Amino acid sequence: MTHPVLFLLAAVTLVAIPGPNHLYITARSIAEGRRAGIASALGVETGTLLHVTAAAAGLSALIAASATAFGLLRYAGAAYLLYLAFRALRGGNDREEPVMPSSSLGRVYLDGVLVNVFNPKVVLFFLAFLPQFVDHHAGAVPLQIAVLGLVTALLGLGSDVVYALAAGSIGGWLRARPAFRRRQRYATGLVYLGLGAVAAFADTPARRAV
Repeated sequence: MTHPVLFLLAAVTLVAIPGPNHLYITARSIAEGRRAGIASALGVETGTLLHVTAAAAGLSALIAASATAFGLLRYAGAAYLLYLAFRALRGGNDREEPVMPSSSLGRVYLDGVLVNVFNPKVVLFFLAFLPQFVDHHAGAVPLQIAVLGLVTALLGLGSDVVYALAAGSIGGWLRARPAFRRRQRYATGLVYLGLGAVAAFADTPARRAV
Protein backbone atom coordinates (compact mmCIF):
# COMPACT_ATOMS: atom_id res chain seq x y z
CA MET A 1 0.00 0.00 0.00
CA THR A 2 1.52 3.33 -1.07
CA HIS A 3 1.02 6.92 0.00
CA PRO A 4 -1.20 6.26 3.10
CA VAL A 5 -1.43 9.97 3.94
CA LEU A 6 -2.47 10.82 0.38
CA PHE A 7 -5.02 8.00 0.50
CA LEU A 8 -6.50 9.28 3.76
CA LEU A 9 -6.77 12.82 2.40
CA ALA A 10 -8.44 11.59 -0.79
CA ALA A 11 -10.78 9.24 1.08
CA VAL A 12 -11.83 11.89 3.62
CA THR A 13 -12.55 14.32 0.78
CA LEU A 14 -14.62 11.77 -1.13
CA VAL A 15 -16.73 10.59 1.83
CA ALA A 16 -17.37 14.18 2.93
CA ILE A 17 -18.86 15.19 -0.44
CA PRO A 18 -22.65 14.72 -0.35
CA GLY A 19 -23.67 11.80 -2.54
CA PRO A 20 -26.56 9.36 -3.11
CA ASN A 21 -25.88 7.50 0.15
CA HIS A 22 -26.01 10.72 2.13
CA LEU A 23 -29.22 11.71 0.39
CA TYR A 24 -30.79 8.33 1.18
CA ILE A 25 -29.71 8.45 4.84
CA THR A 26 -30.89 12.05 5.18
CA ALA A 27 -34.32 11.21 3.74
CA ARG A 28 -34.67 8.21 6.04
CA SER A 29 -33.56 10.15 9.09
CA ILE A 30 -35.90 13.07 8.41
CA ALA A 31 -38.82 10.74 7.81
CA GLU A 32 -38.28 8.29 10.66
CA GLY A 33 -35.83 9.85 13.11
CA ARG A 34 -32.21 9.57 14.17
CA ARG A 35 -32.31 5.87 15.05
CA ALA A 36 -33.56 5.02 11.57
CA GLY A 37 -30.88 7.26 10.07
CA ILE A 38 -28.12 5.56 12.03
CA ALA A 39 -29.51 2.11 11.15
CA SER A 40 -29.49 3.18 7.50
CA ALA A 41 -25.88 4.34 7.83
CA LEU A 42 -24.84 1.01 9.34
CA GLY A 43 -26.66 -0.82 6.55
CA VAL A 44 -25.08 1.30 3.82
CA GLU A 45 -21.58 0.72 5.14
CA THR A 46 -22.25 -2.99 5.56
CA GLY A 47 -23.05 -2.89 1.85
CA THR A 48 -19.74 -1.10 1.33
CA LEU A 49 -17.91 -3.93 3.13
CA LEU A 50 -19.58 -6.43 0.80
CA HIS A 51 -18.33 -4.39 -2.16
CA VAL A 52 -14.84 -4.34 -0.60
CA THR A 53 -14.94 -8.13 -0.26
CA ALA A 54 -16.04 -8.45 -3.89
CA ALA A 55 -13.30 -6.08 -5.03
CA ALA A 56 -10.62 -7.99 -3.09
CA ALA A 57 -11.86 -11.26 -4.60
CA GLY A 58 -11.87 -9.79 -8.10
CA LEU A 59 -15.65 -10.08 -8.49
CA SER A 60 -16.13 -6.33 -8.97
CA ALA A 61 -13.83 -6.39 -11.98
CA LEU A 62 -15.80 -9.29 -13.46
CA ILE A 63 -19.11 -7.46 -12.98
CA ALA A 64 -17.75 -4.27 -14.52
CA ALA A 65 -16.29 -6.22 -17.45
CA SER A 66 -19.65 -7.80 -18.23
CA ALA A 67 -22.23 -5.41 -19.64
CA THR A 68 -24.96 -7.94 -18.82
CA ALA A 69 -23.93 -8.37 -15.17
CA PHE A 70 -23.46 -4.63 -14.73
CA GLY A 71 -26.86 -3.97 -16.31
CA LEU A 72 -28.56 -6.49 -14.01
CA LEU A 73 -26.97 -4.86 -10.98
CA ARG A 74 -27.96 -1.41 -12.21
CA TYR A 75 -31.59 -2.30 -12.84
CA ALA A 76 -31.87 -4.30 -9.62
CA GLY A 77 -30.73 -1.23 -7.70
CA ALA A 78 -33.13 1.04 -9.55
CA ALA A 79 -36.02 -1.41 -9.02
CA TYR A 80 -35.36 -1.62 -5.28
CA LEU A 81 -35.29 2.16 -4.93
CA LEU A 82 -38.54 2.38 -6.90
CA TYR A 83 -40.01 -0.16 -4.50
CA LEU A 84 -38.94 2.01 -1.56
CA ALA A 85 -40.55 5.01 -3.29
CA PHE A 86 -43.79 3.06 -3.75
CA ARG A 87 -43.72 1.98 -0.13
CA ALA A 88 -43.26 5.57 0.99
CA LEU A 89 -45.91 7.04 -1.28
CA ARG A 90 -48.63 4.49 -0.65
CA GLY A 91 -48.84 4.97 3.13
CA GLY A 92 -51.89 6.76 4.48
CA ASN A 93 -53.59 9.82 3.10
CA ASP A 94 -53.13 13.50 3.70
CA ARG A 95 -55.49 13.51 6.70
CA GLU A 96 -53.87 10.66 8.58
CA GLU A 97 -51.17 10.93 11.20
CA PRO A 98 -48.55 9.66 11.31
CA VAL A 99 -48.30 9.90 7.52
CA MET A 100 -45.45 7.39 7.19
CA PRO A 101 -45.38 4.35 9.46
CA SER A 102 -41.97 3.74 10.98
CA SER A 103 -40.18 0.59 9.83
CA SER A 104 -38.41 -1.73 12.24
CA LEU A 105 -34.74 -0.91 12.66
CA GLY A 106 -33.86 -4.32 11.23
CA ARG A 107 -35.83 -3.53 8.07
CA VAL A 108 -34.23 -0.08 7.85
CA TYR A 109 -30.77 -1.64 8.21
CA LEU A 110 -31.50 -4.23 5.50
CA ASP A 111 -32.80 -1.50 3.18
CA GLY A 112 -29.50 0.34 3.61
CA VAL A 113 -27.50 -2.80 2.82
CA LEU A 114 -29.48 -3.53 -0.34
CA VAL A 115 -29.48 0.08 -1.55
CA ASN A 116 -25.68 0.12 -1.46
CA VAL A 117 -25.10 -3.44 -2.68
CA PHE A 118 -27.21 -2.73 -5.77
CA ASN A 119 -25.52 0.61 -6.44
CA PRO A 120 -23.47 0.17 -9.63
CA LYS A 121 -21.56 3.39 -9.01
CA VAL A 122 -19.99 1.83 -5.90
CA VAL A 123 -18.60 -0.99 -8.07
CA LEU A 124 -17.03 1.58 -10.39
CA PHE A 125 -15.77 3.57 -7.40
CA PHE A 126 -13.79 0.67 -6.01
CA LEU A 127 -12.39 -0.16 -9.43
CA ALA A 128 -11.30 3.42 -10.08
CA PHE A 129 -10.27 4.66 -6.63
CA LEU A 130 -8.68 1.93 -4.51
CA PRO A 131 -6.28 0.51 -7.16
CA GLN A 132 -4.55 3.90 -7.37
CA PHE A 133 -3.19 3.33 -3.85
CA VAL A 134 -2.19 -0.33 -4.19
CA ASP A 135 1.52 -1.15 -4.34
CA HIS A 136 1.71 -4.10 -6.72
CA HIS A 137 5.39 -4.61 -5.87
CA ALA A 138 4.51 -5.20 -2.21
CA GLY A 139 2.35 -8.24 -3.02
CA ALA A 140 -0.85 -9.32 -1.24
CA VAL A 141 -2.96 -7.06 -3.45
CA PRO A 142 -6.30 -8.45 -2.19
CA LEU A 143 -5.23 -7.73 1.39
CA GLN A 144 -4.22 -4.18 0.48
CA ILE A 145 -7.60 -3.62 -1.20
CA ALA A 146 -9.37 -5.04 1.86
CA VAL A 147 -7.49 -2.72 4.23
CA LEU A 148 -8.06 0.35 2.06
CA GLY A 149 -11.72 -0.56 1.67
CA LEU A 150 -12.18 -1.05 5.41
CA VAL A 151 -10.67 2.37 6.10
CA THR A 152 -12.94 3.90 3.46
CA ALA A 153 -15.99 2.20 5.02
CA LEU A 154 -15.09 3.46 8.50
CA LEU A 155 -14.61 7.00 7.22
CA GLY A 156 -17.88 6.71 5.32
CA LEU A 157 -19.68 5.52 8.45
CA GLY A 158 -18.46 8.56 10.38
CA SER A 159 -19.70 10.86 7.63
CA ASP A 160 -23.02 8.98 7.34
CA VAL A 161 -23.68 9.20 11.09
CA VAL A 162 -23.11 12.96 11.05
CA TYR A 163 -25.69 13.31 8.27
CA ALA A 164 -28.10 11.00 10.12
CA LEU A 165 -27.86 12.94 13.38
CA ALA A 166 -28.17 16.33 11.70
CA ALA A 167 -31.09 15.24 9.53
CA GLY A 168 -32.77 13.58 12.52
CA SER A 169 -32.68 16.87 14.41
CA ILE A 170 -34.10 18.75 11.44
CA GLY A 171 -36.68 15.99 10.92
CA GLY A 172 -37.88 16.22 14.52
CA TRP A 173 -38.57 19.91 14.03
CA LEU A 174 -40.25 19.34 10.67
CA ARG A 175 -42.40 16.44 11.87
CA ALA A 176 -43.87 18.73 14.52
CA ARG A 177 -45.31 20.86 11.69
CA PRO A 178 -48.68 19.56 10.41
CA ALA A 179 -48.04 20.88 6.88
CA PHE A 180 -44.82 18.85 6.63
CA ARG A 181 -46.43 15.73 8.10
CA ARG A 182 -49.10 15.82 5.42
CA ARG A 183 -46.50 15.95 2.65
CA GLN A 184 -43.70 13.94 4.25
CA ARG A 185 -44.23 10.76 2.28
CA TYR A 186 -44.23 12.68 -1.02
CA ALA A 187 -40.86 14.27 -0.27
CA THR A 188 -39.35 10.93 0.79
CA GLY A 189 -40.84 9.12 -2.20
CA LEU A 190 -39.43 11.71 -4.61
CA VAL A 191 -35.96 11.28 -3.11
CA TYR A 192 -36.14 7.53 -3.68
CA LEU A 193 -37.45 8.05 -7.21
CA GLY A 194 -34.53 10.37 -7.95
CA LEU A 195 -32.00 7.90 -6.58
CA GLY A 196 -33.63 5.15 -8.63
CA ALA A 197 -33.23 7.24 -11.77
CA VAL A 198 -29.54 7.85 -10.95
CA ALA A 199 -29.00 4.10 -10.56
CA ALA A 200 -30.93 3.25 -13.73
CA PHE A 201 -28.96 5.64 -15.90
CA ALA A 202 -25.50 4.89 -14.50
CA ASP A 203 -23.04 4.54 -17.41
CA THR A 204 -21.94 1.03 -18.22
CA PRO A 205 -18.17 0.46 -18.31
CA ALA A 206 -18.37 -0.02 -22.11
CA ARG A 207 -19.98 3.36 -22.62
CA ARG A 208 -17.47 5.01 -20.27
CA ALA A 209 -14.64 3.61 -22.36
CA VAL A 210 -15.98 5.06 -25.61
